[in-house]
Amino acid sequence: MRPMSSALLNRMVHVQLKPSHRDWLNWAYGCGIHPLVTKYIEIRPDHLWSKPPKHEEPFSTPRSWHMLSDALHEFGEDNLNDEWLEILATGCLTPQHATQFRAFVKQVREDFHVTKIISGERNWPDKPEDRDILYFLAQSFRAHLVRELPPDERKATRVQKDLAYNAKRALIQLSRINLELAQMVVSGDNDMETLPNWFVVEIVRDLPRLVRNDNGQKTK
Repeated sequence: MRPMSSALLNRMVHVQLKPSHRDWLNWAYGCGIHPLVTKYIEIRPDHLWSKPPKHEEPFSTPRSWHMLSDALHEFGEDNLNDEWLEILATGCLTPQHATQFRAFVKQVREDFHVTKIISGERNWPDKPEDRDILYFLAQSFRAHLVRELPPDERKATRVQKDLAYNAKRALIQLSRINLELAQMVVSGDNDMETLPNWFVVEIVRDLPRLVRNDNGQKTK
């Protein structure tokens, strides 16, 4: 890519634009974008767009998600096996997003949903062959908490307080399967949004007691 000359740059108005997942989803619902794509972006709106890589490889943009949607429609559910899903996702998206999207599709097909895990309706997947689903669910679990819990505990509704309580129990169960993923849910990566401070304090304060109670229930 050639850099523009300073004289040319100085003759332009420069505006920084950032994709809005809400605007894109509102458009996508009415334009036939594949349900797997819209459901995924609902869960991971931060994956709608990623910065262009420094070397040549696919990267996620609203356009590339649209391309993936078109390909999914063309194949149809009956013809979309795991091999073709990997080829299509890897060919359109940022590598990390492609991996997560494949796990998401597998999760949908096997009826794993993070809200069901938080409520206790379903357990975390613990089979070795389901590690990709577990990783995706842990990421979705964290994203759900960041999205739903308010920054200020005093503004939390009863529903949000119940979510915080149930999430702590789900975190205990996750730690028994994969401690590293449980730690990732709490601490996140450098480029992730942080969990509300009050919820992190509650985790540190309440987890030992909840673990004891949970162990006591299991031994009865």
